[in-house]
Amino acid sequence: MRARAGDHTLGRRVRTPAELDGWLGELAPAERAEPVTYVIDPAGALRLAPRRSEHVACVGGAAVPAAGEIGFARQADGWWAVREVSNQSTGYCPDLDCWPAVATALDRVGLPRPDGFTHACVFRRCPACAQVNLVKDDDLTGAVCDSALPGEWNLDAGRW
Repeated sequence: MRARAGDHTLGRRVRTPAELDGWLGELAPAERAEPVTYVIDPAGALRLAPRRSEHVACVGGAAVPAAGEIGFARQADGWWAVREVSNQSTGYCPDLDCWPAVATALDRVGLPRPDGFTHACVFRRCPACAQVNLVKDDDLTGAVCDSALPGEWNLDAGRW
């Protein structure tokens, strides 16, 4: 059964390759072709929701160790493998050090996966204006006020 907007937690917990196959089978072909929203919930489980879902809603507002987008590709044996995975979540702004939580959750499900993020996002909060920034091209300059951004991750949204 697909989650509805009134549900406390919108994300579907995926424990096995068969559960992933069933969930992906509920999506339209165009939705299956693009990455979907994921979070690793407080218990370390993988939760999925359609791409245009908010990460925070996917897990009912709980603090999480990792969140982002994930895409799957069907393998020759008919099962799914992780094609791409990122930490792209402006709701949680996870640092790159969240990869081990993602890898552990994917391994627990039994999904073949890459050795790291295929698209890594770097987030920093500007100490001058408090805006969250997605760092591009290693430029640690705040997009709103041109102040210097810290070299180290400085957001606490969603961390344990």
